[in-house]
Amino acid sequence: MAPQIPGYAQPIGSTRTLESTSDGAVVKRTVLPGGLRVITEHVPASRSATVGLWVGIGSRDEPANVAGAAHYLEHVLFKGTTRRDATQIAEEIDAVGGEFNAFTAKEHTCYYAQVLDEDLPLAVDLVTDVVFEALCTDSDVDMERTVVLEEIAMRDDDPEDLLHETFVSTILGEHPLGLPVLGTEKSIINMSASALRGFYRRRYTMPRMVLAVAGNIDHAQVLRLVRKALGARLTGTGTPVAARTGRARITAKPELALHTDDTEQVHLMLGMRSLSRHDERRFALQVLNAALGGGMSSRLFQEIRERRGLAYQVYSSTASYADTGHLAVYAGCQPEKLGEVAGVIREVLDVVAADGLSDAEVLRAKGQLRGGLVLGLEDTASRMSRIGKNELNYGHYLGVNDTVARIDAVTTEEVCALARTLLRRPGGVTTAAVVGPYSHLDELPKDLHEVIAS
Repeated sequence: MAPQIPGYAQPIGSTRTLESTSDGAVVKRTVLPGGLRVITEHVPASRSATVGLWVGIGSRDEPANVAGAAHYLEHVLFKGTTRRDATQIAEEIDAVGGEFNAFTAKEHTCYYAQVLDEDLPLAVDLVTDVVFEALCTDSDVDMERTVVLEEIAMRDDDPEDLLHETFVSTILGEHPLGLPVLGTEKSIINMSASALRGFYRRRYTMPRMVLAVAGNIDHAQVLRLVRKALGARLTGTGTPVAARTGRARITAKPELALHTDDTEQVHLMLGMRSLSRHDERRFALQVLNAALGGGMSSRLFQEIRERRGLAYQVYSSTASYADTGHLAVYAGCQPEKLGEVAGVIREVLDVVAADGLSDAEVLRAKGQLRGGLVLGLEDTASRMSRIGKNELNYGHYLGVNDTVARIDAVTTEEVCALARTLLRRPGGVTTAAVVGPYSHLDELPKDLHEVIAS
């Protein structure tokens, strides 16, 4: 019997049509020998194509001695392969007016190229060449070390980026998810080329990879290009690694964290741990987040900016990982307003926890999510990202129409029940982080300390 893929039981070597819509869009998946999954979305009205090679490896997968390796490696792979040096890579993509880049997150890394549809062969060849044939020489590692250190410095110069890192590291504690994607100055300085190459060889394996392509493309053509590019690598009986699941063991306790920075504004983020991406309540969480701080009509925006004029920018956001997540509120304000802003945020959360949301608020939030989802898929890069990330994170396909239906099915009662669970006191706010002109925690306003202690 052919090996089966965890989650959807698709035999190695087979192709399945996952969706075919009335406008001509078709989504197909093939599982190739060696465990590489190829998923495509044919978008007939498009003149572009985006190729993305997703690797299910991110910063949470790094041993302590190579903290920041996933992101560091992303830089180094572009420095040259067995067939191209860095200049040739840049010249080839520029010659067709395309974009070739990569990004690293806590649970995955993606290398992608966006080109005209006629240049699809080049895009597939470039992406696979960089990911599978990179040299990772000592000199390349040393050269990019300085670049990564500059990126860390740039993050530290951006108060919002710095605040986000401080908040996440505080709310997730010593769990690997709490570590910065970029690593630290110390870890990057101390990382050897051999350690980085070892991380590359051990972690960048086909069973952890998904090749996603969206645009005016044909699935069979993509398969021909992939087989040509990878050749003998497409052998063996390896099956895709199952999607991450489980429950994170996080020992972090309620805490107020301060990062001293000479800023004109003070930047505040407070929140609580929330749902994993596998939780069936995740669609209700999206609606709750949109109603709390997802737009100009949201509770937080209306109360803090429109009615009281306490901050220019205020919003809520969620992050959902395989085994945990968090819901957070951000506000930037003048230092003398910090205590009042924190108190109003707590008041808004308390009211929503106790009284819930109205049907009208839930309806608006669902409309906002539907519109954002559909409008966000106007380009092939967004479509590629959606199908690739879903395949990597869930091992199955959920179409746009199905996603919209799941959002529409959320009831006001479900949103209010989730609000009571996440926002209630005591425990509704577990963590707050501040970036601003304060030297010690005891200089922060009493109201902020009380928000965390309550």
